[in-house]
Amino acid sequence: MSTSLERTARDLASAMAGLDLKGRIRAIESAIPGRLVFTTSLGIEDQALTHALAMAKGRTEIVTLDTGRLFPETYDVWAETESAYGIRIQAYAPERVSEESFVREEGINGFRHSVAARQACCGFRKVEPLSRALAGAAGWLTGLRAGQSANRSDTPLAEADDARGLIKINPLADWTRADVDRFVIDNYIPYNVLHDRGFPSIGCAPCTRAVKIGESERAGRWWWEQESKKECGLHVHQPEANVQPGQEAAAFESTPRNSNLEIAR
Repeated sequence: MSTSLERTARDLASAMAGLDLKGRIRAIESAIPGRLVFTTSLGIEDQALTHALAMAKGRTEIVTLDTGRLFPETYDVWAETESAYGIRIQAYAPERVSEESFVREEGINGFRHSVAARQACCGFRKVEPLSRALAGAAGWLTGLRAGQSANRSDTPLAEADDARGLIKINPLADWTRADVDRFVIDNYIPYNVLHDRGFPSIGCAPCTRAVKIGESERAGRWWWEQESKKECGLHVHQPEANVQPGQEAAAFESTPRNSNLEIAR
């Protein structure tokens, strides 16, 4: 028996399917009357969505999770984005007591001790702040794409998040990385320069490396762990069994190092 959330998500996904990104934003804000929150990691997909939301001048709030361990380049593009669009991206940070406790018990880079320790680190740096960011929200927008990894291959345009009591919306779910890059280039959107240095996916600095030729986009995230474990806990419905890496090549594999992205800056 489907819930009201499931029906709303199904109807919204159907409505979004034939629309461009601008139309999808309008459809989302029309279908969900309550509070809408977009959580940006300031990665390239999220920059595309930030641009669309800023241009739409709608009511969706743009927030980010400042883990305290981000790359300097991420903070740079954060400031550049606010300046370019005349907006403020609201930050949610870890609770200080939780951070101090973890570092005291595990060490500054204790997340490498075990999967459990890494998940605990993601828990207080990302998951708990996310719960505060989404408090009272009716809809949650993300930059997830099905092509990012095998763990995300079944990402829908919209789905019911019963645990949080909201609709989770992924407006770029059916976009390829090439689609994202083209949109960013065509619209002169600010983006993280690390994308030009072999980082298709960017998280916390100690937990992200450049990917190698043939690896999936998210292979550089928590690279010391098994593929099936490599999610921070923000996004649910992940398979428990081991999976194969995603098959979509990172954009720079088929793009010269002096890429259009770099030129567009």
